[in-house]
Amino acid sequence: MSDRRRQVDRPRRAALDVLTAVRVDEAYANLVLPQVLRKHRLEGRDAGLATELASGVIRMQGLYDPVIDRCLTKPRLQAAVRDVLRLGVHQLLSMRVPDHAAISTSVDLVRASVGQGPAGLVNAVLRKVAARDLEAWVAEVAPDRTEDLHGHLAIAQSHPRWVVESLAEALDGDDAELEALLAADNAAPRVTLVARPGLAEVAELEAAGATRSALSPYAAVLAGGDPSGVPAVAEGRAGVQDEGSQLVALAMADAPLAGRDQRWLDLCAGPGGKAALLAALAAQRGAHLVANERQPHRAALVASAMRAVPHGAVDVVAGDGARPAWPPGTFDRVLVDAPCTGLGALRRRPESRWRRSPSDIDVLVGLQKVLLDSAIDSVRPGGIVVYATCSPVLAETSGVVAAVLGQRDDTEEVDHFQLWPHREGTDAMFAATLRRRPLA
Repeated sequence: MSDRRRQVDRPRRAALDVLTAVRVDEAYANLVLPQVLRKHRLEGRDAGLATELASGVIRMQGLYDPVIDRCLTKPRLQAAVRDVLRLGVHQLLSMRVPDHAAISTSVDLVRASVGQGPAGLVNAVLRKVAARDLEAWVAEVAPDRTEDLHGHLAIAQSHPRWVVESLAEALDGDDAELEALLAADNAAPRVTLVARPGLAEVAELEAAGATRSALSPYAAVLAGGDPSGVPAVAEGRAGVQDEGSQLVALAMADAPLAGRDQRWLDLCAGPGGKAALLAALAAQRGAHLVANERQPHRAALVASAMRAVPHGAVDVVAGDGARPAWPPGTFDRVLVDAPCTGLGALRRRPESRWRRSPSDIDVLVGLQKVLLDSAIDSVRPGGIVVYATCSPVLAETSGVVAAVLGQRDDTEEVDHFQLWPHREGTDAMFAATLRRRPLA
């Protein structure tokens, strides 16, 4: 290892490693970050710094890139150098890092990771950036908000314009709510735990430093620290799960149901959070859950999430939910947590906003309709189906439900909800509860 490489502080090097993995390998930051922190032996404040640097850059690159481009004399820029500049800009505009420290550490970082060549460019660009504050740069690079509000917010709040417009439609054109939602997308999410009923109690999570939450009876918020250090989480009796996801599972488990209530199905169970909560509830109620997942490696994740669930309460199967292996009408309750754009979870997976495109919606909506239709076929007359997405986009939510019900006369919608980060503090989960009409 060279002397120059040793001079680079580990949190910034770790943050750059995360950005590289996200850019080159299409990794998800929240999944690769723990590995990188272990690799660089970062804990406490250093781990927090690396996390803020990497996550903050990914969230805000839609603003930082126009700022960087405004400071370049030549338009072309090596991707690895841009990553270093983004880290520097984040420190200058959005963190309390002194200008000289943000600039000098960025120069050291580009020397160690790329070479001596771009060091002068990084120094010059960041000095130009440091001459203005965040508000002034937004005014410089974003469209005027009175003339083009969506274009302004796309830059100022770092979301692709099509995402801004889709979210505006879902909010019925309420501009104030739209701005609050976009800002909430750029805030670090809380770490919410779930005490799986019959396996753990919220009081046990409170004893481990969490605070009881209000929306779900099984939820507690962890203020800091590694959730894997909580014994109930390490043992699978509790888990990390957004409160919105808990409410989706509860919508399926608690909807009023007449007649038999023994056979439950999670049609798209990977990676297993909702299925684990449902399995724990099923075990308490004398029911049995089938957790179905199309991809075998994700089915393995579901099985791992079930490790503390009583034997016999759940079967994990790998199968195509669009072409189920079971006979029609097999189940009493079905959850279809459909694959979606994930635009309701941008706090947790900020890179999704840059990877998705409007064309993805058409493809996903087609699959969502097929899966919902399959779920309805899988439930008995009088049974319950909950259709859910981690997206508030109308085409993926109410649009899918309306399209499927419009072609069936055997099913009715009985309830639905849409959660929001800026209102409830959860992911923007949508859930519609449907009932297959009893036979006459």
